Amino acid sequence: MRVGIPKEIKNNENRVGMTPAGVAELVRRGHEVCVQHTAGEGSGFSDDDYVAAGARILPSIEAVYREADMIVKVKEPIEPEYELVKKGQLLFTYFHFACDRPLTDAMIKSGGVCLAYETVQLPNGALPLLLPMSEVAGRMAALNGAYYLQKTKGGKGKLIGGVPGVSPTNVLVLGGGTVGEAAARMAAGMGAMVTITDISLPRLRQLDLELPPNVHTLYSSEHNIRQLLPQVDIVIGSVLVPGDKAPHLVTCDMLKLMEPGTVLVDVAIDQGGCFETSRPTTHSDPVYMEEGILHYCVANIPGAVPHTSTLALTNATLRYVLALADKGWQKACQDDPALAKGLNIVEGKVTFKAVADVFGLPFCHA
Repeated sequence: MRVGIPKEIKNNENRVGMTPAGVAELVRRGHEVCVQHTAGEGSGFSDDDYVAAGARILPSIEAVYREADMIVKVKEPIEPEYELVKKGQLLFTYFHFACDRPLTDAMIKSGGVCLAYETVQLPNGALPLLLPMSEVAGRMAALNGAYYLQKTKGGKGKLIGGVPGVSPTNVLVLGGGTVGEAAARMAAGMGAMVTITDISLPRLRQLDLELPPNVHTLYSSEHNIRQLLPQVDIVIGSVLVPGDKAPHLVTCDMLKLMEPGTVLVDVAIDQGGCFETSRPTTHSDPVYMEEGILHYCVANIPGAVPHTSTLALTNATLRYVLALADKGWQKACQDDPALAKGLNIVEGKVTFKAVADVFGLPFCHA
């Protein structure tokens, strides 16, 4: 199979779909890999590294899409890429269709096969291709929350862990999944007093046993969230409904409960955001103020640490990329029900029910 690795063109997205080590594995199995010129530079991988791994370097994104049977990338195609997708071409990447109708319509029109990292799901409910970026995003959420708490950045002017004789900050983490756990660990490690919420009692029991003593668990309800908001300095939103839009756990009216300079970090922004006042931002323009509350809603948080992120992502995706290349997407998905759940759009038909439901589109089984 011909596998293409294009350069990401989303704002400040420096990750790349595959490391040279991943390329070497594909080449070893007899596949052809074409990599766009400078695609890996932002992650610390040169064209020479890819050539040494057996790849061909192509001069443009158009050339990569034109030659490849399968495109492996990091972020969803953006508008300049829509017309490059060919009928029957397999795209393996993060899509987050449920919060992006233009992307959904464009991929339906393209006739491509869209296999989304974020909905590949194991029998136990785990999301193996979302996991590594969730771990990065959770850690980064706590770091960014601490950074923007500085007065010079629009925050309250508090040091997240305090100092002897001065209380640490209060951090509220909404959602006890991978992102939430990572955020809570990082914030706790910096000395904050952390409360993490979830609606699963077994998960709360697990977090209570495993997280540091300065992390407290709380059942997630509107009442409990409202009670906490006047006391918090940072709120990290990390709620996930696989493939569907995130619920709004902090509504517009709740902003009035918080002190000016409170920082909201919405890691769920890829899925529409879990704060009602959230709107996507970029690494070049990451924050905005709403009702005196600072919002950080960057849609590709792990893109700020691309070397770590690219290595972690390839570690997770490579086994699936190899299966898709070796067998073709139909046989690979037939053999692996977890991979089959990644199929969101297949040759003009929506095959993931949550996406169909969000937009009122016909749903077809893959």
